[in-house]
Amino acid sequence: MKSAVENISPSRVKITVEMPFADLQPSLDSAYARIGAQVNIPGFRKGKIPTRIIDQRVGRGAVLEEAVNDAIPSGLAQALIENEIVQLGRPEVDVTTLDEEAGLVFTAELDVRPEFALPKFSELKVVVDNAEVTADQVEEQLTGLRGRFGALIEVSRAAKDGDVLLVNLSGDHDGQEVEELAATAFSYELGSDDMVPGFDDAVRGAKADEVRHFLFTPAAGQWTDKAITVEVTVTAVRERELPAADDQFAQLASEFDTIGELREDVRTRLGRVRLIEQAYQARYLTHDALMEAVKIDLPERTIQDEIDSHFDDGHGDDAHRTEFETNTRSSLKSRLILDKIAETEDLQVNDAELSQWLVQEAQRYNMAPDQFADQLVQSGQVQGAVSEVRRAKALAHVLESVAVVDKSGNKIDLESVLRGDQSDEDFDTEFDADSDEENFEADE
Repeated sequence: MKSAVENISPSRVKITVEMPFADLQPSLDSAYARIGAQVNIPGFRKGKIPTRIIDQRVGRGAVLEEAVNDAIPSGLAQALIENEIVQLGRPEVDVTTLDEEAGLVFTAELDVRPEFALPKFSELKVVVDNAEVTADQVEEQLTGLRGRFGALIEVSRAAKDGDVLLVNLSGDHDGQEVEELAATAFSYELGSDDMVPGFDDAVRGAKADEVRHFLFTPAAGQWTDKAITVEVTVTAVRERELPAADDQFAQLASEFDTIGELREDVRTRLGRVRLIEQAYQARYLTHDALMEAVKIDLPERTIQDEIDSHFDDGHGDDAHRTEFETNTRSSLKSRLILDKIAETEDLQVNDAELSQWLVQEAQRYNMAPDQFADQLVQSGQVQGAVSEVRRAKALAHVLESVAVVDKSGNKIDLESVLRGDQSDEDFDTEFDADSDEENFEADE
């Protein structure tokens, strides 16, 4: 087999593939077998029909067409490998020659990964927020800890944020009860915004035994876009009575003897959290720095095909279309960059890393890991999962070389920050595989 490549643009090529007729023999054999198993010819059993009979009854042309349809994908795949081309879009194939002397000649025009240069990772610099812990933040954490040891005292005043209400709840739409909104003796902290939209505003200021109503229109589910009248009966208003922040409380709530020691421990723990936040902020910013530093001529046909496919049902307005196109371009560019880094640095995904990713993703979808893995296999998305983990490893690899400083100019040692009390193995598994929130690639 011979192949030739013509560059149409930096991200699109035309490949001409020439296959001797002898190379088509495996595809011809497969074509005869498939056709022979499908047709009924008197005097012959299915699958036992001679090829000359199939040529007479079905036609040699139909067999050749079947064989060509089988041979083109494998021939194109081989040509891509030989020419070190990474395919992106769906190919437009044209058969120019097909006969037993000249063989098969076809052309395929398709979008490919363009050539582009990667920056020197050590020359990238990102600036993260300072890892400062304020006295107010320490007191906020301490107050939360005191709340866990506090008592709930009923009061006769109007409810305010921070109070814990006891309520009965019901929903109604045109006389029909909404079971999803039925609750009795439900405990709720006002101001937490954990209920349906409008709930907190409706009951704020209510006293015990007072009934409040508000309208709620669900955006999803059985009652989508239907106005539901919600009735809330406040049966009790309770405020938290917190224990004093003293040495006695420190001994009750911790292993420390004094409140000063407990405060210092809270500050230390918050400091570690801030350092971890710095590290993950550095990860996001490193991705942004890569996106800014790398210039790529994106394949317009592939982008347009994805946009057309997304909007083929007619949904969405111009603003939605513009947003989707922007995200599509960003996601594609990110995939191209991270894939090239992974290839250049020869980064591989081992079984442990893939298993860790499966466990994390399964938790996101409230599924058992085995069930999630089975779905990946059935949908043919295992390679996509491997690619996600590999791209996350590529970004983590770049982060090892990037200069990270805080807004005060202090250099951040991510290695010591993130490893902390964790083992190397725990850190690598967590940090390399945790890419789902960022969604640097949009395989879906």
